[in-house]
Amino acid sequence: MLRHVFCTAMVCGALLSGSHVALAENRLALVIGESAYRAVTPLPNPANDARAMSKLLNDAGFEVTTAADLSQREVNTEVGDFAAKIAAKGPDTVALVFYAGHGVQIDGENYLVPVDVDLKREADIPLQAVRLNDVLNTLNSVPSKMRILLLDACRNNPFPAISGSAGHGLAMVDAKTGAPGTFVSYSTSPGAEAEDGNGADSPYTTALLSAAREPGLPIEEAFKRVRVAVNKATDGRQTPWESSSLTEDFKFIAASGPAAANAGPVPVATKRSADEWKRELQGKPADVAHELIVADGTVEAYEAFVALFMQSQFAHEAHEWLILHRRMVAWNDAVLVNTAASYRAFLALYPDSDLAATARKLIERLRYRPSIVPAVMASAGGSSGSGGNAQPASSGPSQPTNASLGPCAQPTVPLKKVDVTPPPADPQPPVRVTVLPPREPNPVVRTVVLPPPHRVIVSEGPAYHRPPVLYRPIGTGFGGGGFRGPIGFGRMRGRF
Repeated sequence: MLRHVFCTAMVCGALLSGSHVALAENRLALVIGESAYRAVTPLPNPANDARAMSKLLNDAGFEVTTAADLSQREVNTEVGDFAAKIAAKGPDTVALVFYAGHGVQIDGENYLVPVDVDLKREADIPLQAVRLNDVLNTLNSVPSKMRILLLDACRNNPFPAISGSAGHGLAMVDAKTGAPGTFVSYSTSPGAEAEDGNGADSPYTTALLSAAREPGLPIEEAFKRVRVAVNKATDGRQTPWESSSLTEDFKFIAASGPAAANAGPVPVATKRSADEWKRELQGKPADVAHELIVADGTVEAYEAFVALFMQSQFAHEAHEWLILHRRMVAWNDAVLVNTAASYRAFLALYPDSDLAATARKLIERLRYRPSIVPAVMASAGGSSGSGGNAQPASSGPSQPTNASLGPCAQPTVPLKKVDVTPPPADPQPPVRVTVLPPREPNPVVRTVVLPPPHRVIVSEGPAYHRPPVLYRPIGTGFGGGGFRGPIGFGRMRGRF
């Protein structure tokens, strides 16, 4: 009898211990609402959105820091302090940032706009706003279990100084090119604009508050519901978008009771082809089929719908979604390559888009700069003998799985590595790029051959003896203007 009681106690103790471990996950959230803009018309809802999200996240077990109407310096301070809190809590921390307010893209870079901006020209944005990649870099600078970034920041551009030259909405961000465990959500598609809403909260926040409160609902399922709800609330004018590299399950509110006991791992969703989607949608009413493709959010789903329901009331909306999505993927590819040729290719496809002015400006800016493609440094870093300093880049296409938002694309041409025998002379002189590995007794020189007429020589040498540096990689951000270098992902800037 005593033995039976002892064994029962041991089993219960093990279960309780396992439950304690499951609940030991640290949750931290930073919630920012920017309403009281000084130089332009204030936004009514971001402050309300921030308060409502703070309450939701508190109920979901997050330790929440809420801040409103911040200047650029205050935003940077809050993000830095938040990273310090993550570091103090340890690597088993879920870090979530919610931002409501204005956001813009300049030259393919996304910026969050603080309330103290006073723009006189487009060049003021990088000086006065907060670069989204810098926020992501800061979150990635400390170990954490996952990073969730929710942006209700694609509202219309109210700044006359840049309204005629900047692209609409935000540029794409591909979470798969950064650290695993990242989830990024936009309140609308890349390249589109979100609505502030007529209620107490924006359509995006209203939908998120509802979906996230359902116990046991995985984050991917929650945001499928958000997409459908926002699309319906705005009559198709706004469809949220996300990109994910999560490797573990996340639920805002954990399931309880029998549901928690029966909960298992979420099955991995398989991507369907357009033909598979046609078979799935065939025979369904147009409104039901439309809801299915909005929830799925993939190009294949939309293509199947357009092919089957050309006469429906949703056909125009789905067709426009595909056009915007493909344009924003083409723009993302052009920005990642960041050469005059890449921007000319974009202009050839979309000469009259809202991004055409930016593309022409970047072509002019790059006129006297040698062309380099991101894969050069990644290819060099992946070779043996690099001193362990470089990180290989993904060889796949740059677009996110849930293609659109800008928030659709061609794979890059694979590069071939050759030996050190000098290639034949070509009309464009080689560009010399310096990589600084750990100290080595002898420099190593590699040649990577690109499709003609481009050729790049990557030199590696000890840090104490450097040849002149033309380009140096900085930052470790995500797509949307990032230039992939050997150390991370970020824009390449040069000394001339």
